[in-house]
Parts: sequence; C-alpha cells; structure tokens
Amino acid sequence: MRKIIVLSMITLDGIMQAPGGPEEDTSGGFEYGGWVAPYFDEVGMSALKKQLKPADLLLGRKTFDIFEGYWPTHEQYWPGVNDVTKYVLSKTKKRSDWQHCVFLENVADIEKLKNSQGGDIQVHGSGELVQQLFKHDLVDELWLKIYPLTLGKGKKFFGDGVIPAAFALTETTITPTGVIMANYKRAGKVKTSDIDELEEKMKKAE
Repeated sequence: MRKIIVLSMITLDGIMQAPGGPEEDTSGGFEYGGWVAPYFDEVGMSALKKQLKPADLLLGRKTFDIFEGYWPTHEQYWPGVNDVTKYVLSKTKKRSDWQHCVFLENVADIEKLKNSQGGDIQVHGSGELVQQLFKHDLVDELWLKIYPLTLGKGKKFFGDGVIPAAFALTETTITPTGVIMANYKRAGKVKTSDIDELEEKMKKAE
C-alpha cells in the first residue's frame, strides 16, 4: 500500500489559496496571492527542497493546469518533477502533452492507486481534492508549512471534507521568519477523556 502525503502552505486561519503569486488563483475575488514570499529564508528553503524529493504526484485539475504550464520548463527548481508520474483527478481533462500523466475519474480510482505497489504519493495544492481525501480517510501524512499571518477569507485547507482523526507529530522546523514546518502522520481515532483523568495526569506531572 502506498502512502498519500498532503503538503500545503497555510495561514494561521487555515487559508491555502494562491500562496505562490498574485495571479495564481483569484477566484472569489481573492487579492492576497503571493502571501508566502515575505517569509522566504535559507532555513525554510532548505527544508522545502528536502520535501521536494522525487515522488509521484496526485493533483486536482486546477493545480495540474498551473503545474503543467510552469514545471516542464523550470525543472531546475524541482529536480525530477518531469520524470515522476502525475496522477490527475478530473472528470473533464483526459490527456496532456506533459510526460507521465495519468488521469483519474473518481475517489475509487484513488483508492485503487493507494492500494497498488509503489512509493509515496505527494499532493500539492489541490484544495477540492484534499477535501475528498480527508472525507474518505485517505491521508496518511500531513506536511504543513504554517505562516504567521491571517487573511480572513479564501479557500481553507481544513474545509467541509474533514473528519475526526488523530495525527502524531513526527518532525518540526521553525524558520527565522516564524514559519512552522510541521509533519504529522495518521494516528488512529480521536480519543477523549474527562476532567478527572486530566487532573490525575497533572498530579503525576508535579
């Protein structure tokens, strides 16, 4: 079984829309595109390059359109991106001139892909697709880059598809500009307890 790893840049209030540039995604009148740029530093870039290791990609159609128009001629910034398989969830798009693209029609196709043999699969951007992955409990890991700002409006990373689920922190990096890079892995169901149990734990910690 293959792991599905969702990578995203998000604000403190969970906005994920158009981090890369002003024209990336202006839908809904979004006017803050490119909000990550002021926070670039060497520590963050080094950690980001480490995450962009060659891995097959699973993308929503809108994100794929952006990637298809940029990465084939900018591979120097993401080595290997042209060689990995790009799986695209789309009901309308069926082919691309970008090499190694496979088009999927529904969540069942994603489940078959996840249950196949192979390496990890990374999801970048793709807000609507991410909601479907959350809804069907198909996310194995989250690699989040949390930026120290709020935007108040825009497409949210944790939207209507999110289900109750527990995650365990596996790795963190904090950059000089205040970006928290936190990796989580799926860790079973949500656990609850009552106040008596909490008080007992506090006593043991004294």
